[in-house]
Amino acid sequence: MTKYNFSEIEKKWQDNWALNKTYKSEINDKPKYYVMDMFPYPSGSGLHVGHPLGYIASDIISRYKRLEGFNVLHPMGFDSFGLPAEQYAIKTGQHPKKTTEKNILRFKEQLNTLGLSFDWDREVKTSDSNYYKWTQWIFLKLYNSYFDVNKNKACDITELKIPSNLKDDEKNNFIDSKRLAYIDEVDVNWCEELGTVLSNEEVIGGVSERGGFPVIRKPMKQWVMRITEYSERLLEDLDSLDWPESIKISQKNWIGKSEGAEINFNVNKKDNIKVFTTRPDTIFGATYLVLAPEHPLINKITTDNYKDEVDKYVYLASTKSELERQENEKNKTGVFTGAYAINPISNEKVPIWTSDYVLSSYGTGAIMAVPAHDERDYEFAKKFDLKITQVIDHETKEKCFTGDGKMINSGENNGKSNVEFKKIVIKLLEDKNQGVKTINYKLRDWIFTRQRYWGEPIPILHNGNERISVNESDLPVVLPEVGSYLPTDDGSSPLARNKDWTKVDIDGVIYSRETNTMPQWAGSCWYYLRYLDPNNKEKFADDKKINYWMPVDLYIGGAEHAVLHLLYSRFWHKVLFDLGYVNTSEPFKKLVNQGMILGRSNFIYRIKGTNKYVSYNLKEKYDYTKIHVDVNLVKNDRLNLEAFKKSSKEYKEAEFILENNEYVCGFETEKMSKSKSNVVNPDSIISRFGADTLRMYEMFLGPIEQS
Repeated sequence: MTKYNFSEIEKKWQDNWALNKTYKSEINDKPKYYVMDMFPYPSGSGLHVGHPLGYIASDIISRYKRLEGFNVLHPMGFDSFGLPAEQYAIKTGQHPKKTTEKNILRFKEQLNTLGLSFDWDREVKTSDSNYYKWTQWIFLKLYNSYFDVNKNKACDITELKIPSNLKDDEKNNFIDSKRLAYIDEVDVNWCEELGTVLSNEEVIGGVSERGGFPVIRKPMKQWVMRITEYSERLLEDLDSLDWPESIKISQKNWIGKSEGAEINFNVNKKDNIKVFTTRPDTIFGATYLVLAPEHPLINKITTDNYKDEVDKYVYLASTKSELERQENEKNKTGVFTGAYAINPISNEKVPIWTSDYVLSSYGTGAIMAVPAHDERDYEFAKKFDLKITQVIDHETKEKCFTGDGKMINSGENNGKSNVEFKKIVIKLLEDKNQGVKTINYKLRDWIFTRQRYWGEPIPILHNGNERISVNESDLPVVLPEVGSYLPTDDGSSPLARNKDWTKVDIDGVIYSRETNTMPQWAGSCWYYLRYLDPNNKEKFADDKKINYWMPVDLYIGGAEHAVLHLLYSRFWHKVLFDLGYVNTSEPFKKLVNQGMILGRSNFIYRIKGTNKYVSYNLKEKYDYTKIHVDVNLVKNDRLNLEAFKKSSKEYKEAEFILENNEYVCGFETEKMSKSKSNVVNPDSIISRFGADTLRMYEMFLGPIEQS
């Protein structure tokens, strides 16, 4: 019997499909089915065996639906802007465009050997100027729109009603304050050594992941997207989606709707502290206030006796990202400001503290602490020996009771149910002009700018305080060449180095281009729409094609995108829907999260502030940063020192503290990922066993949703 030659047979049919464009899709009279994968970032290492899991599943569905008589759209593209390509450019001096194009060719080669039925005529690349022209166009639609609370939708900024008593400058400020894309001063993670803003994920233990340099929180002007205007619609419309319940819960928690009251605690005749609480019924038990270290009143109210201690604490808090502050909640820290406020209901004087477990980005950046009925407040009060007053009666043995019950220690309200008293106290606060019933959302507006090179230029021109948008006819604003991909000394984007590009003359008036770029999320917010009409030069997609193909019937991708990508895509889509550019209020009808294929990771340990790496069993003697290392440089958890030093300029001068003349690495089993340097290449599997075998094996690992 002739041996089955899988490599010859698979290549024959893959070539046949490509030559005949077997999977090309056009509008016809069949029922449509739009199935899509979350497109990959084209890294230099190519695909690993974890990537095909979702691609194979979507391919099987696509083939099945074609056999059922559906007109199937199954495209693929590349999320090709982003930080990794820029970091590689900084290391090597190679232009990100060149390395990205090379990586895309490698990815396509691998995807084709897997036998996937993509319509490659619809390929998109977010870093292609023909693509990001329309990303910039959508940005301008957001910039030139506002949210009409009465209509509950976005409207063109020209429809905004402007108060008649405003002067010209005041009118411009009023308009800017309503735009869906606006500039604001926000606290960011700033690294002086790297000269740039870092995301929370790029900060570990108060230092940068790359280089181990100190990071502090400081205010900077940034472009921001007013996603908070869509909080309620983003919540409500989740009910209409066929998505995993865990993803819906993640989005609901991220949006974080809560009902309660804003209450004013007077500090003196001029100043008051506004707090948001979901439990105004416990106000008689509010025995102290806590302000976020960034709260604007901290400096003003802190007394001289406590100033040095408070200043030191505020600085230390600025070295932590919000993510770290939330993760370290159990180890609560804080200092007393020396100031007091008046409880507006009990009229008791309560001390004012500052602590980093309170975040300036949530609520008002201040809380009334009720330690008898809130676990975080209870832990803080016990640690600092603060007063604890129980105001809700209960028969449990819990020291901190968070449930419902009868009021006690609440004056004439004793004996009332706390649910009843909640209504009474809100009315009382409103009558005294000391509070108001409020709905609050945890969701914050989306910080949209990056001090990076490899991203979409923002199509805005500046002249002093004046801002104008680039004419749509002048799009795309194309990325220029720059001498260095590092940020400038003052923290500006590398684009600021190209003075010829930044300077724009319009009728004799000199404008400066916006030099910050968009985040990687921007291009992925709308790529499912460009697949519909990727070569259209007049529109991001033709209306007829949008009306035929949308919404996406099946979207497959990782649960790690549960919040940011999916939430941002929904937000942009709703704006486009409001403005009449798309026919559905939601982009993705059904979502499936494939599980993760796990890998064995290795770690090295860099002593903070140095280029010295300490072996695993000696690390506890030092203050270190834990870093993933490429598993191909490790054998039996021993690091190949010479290969490691040759692997990157960053490691060329590395020094090591060894044990028994060896560098021992740590290890963990975790998600297989290029960022974790623990990947297995599918090419070796396919060359030995064939694509069909790999496809079959991955599908028979278990249910697609399980890891």
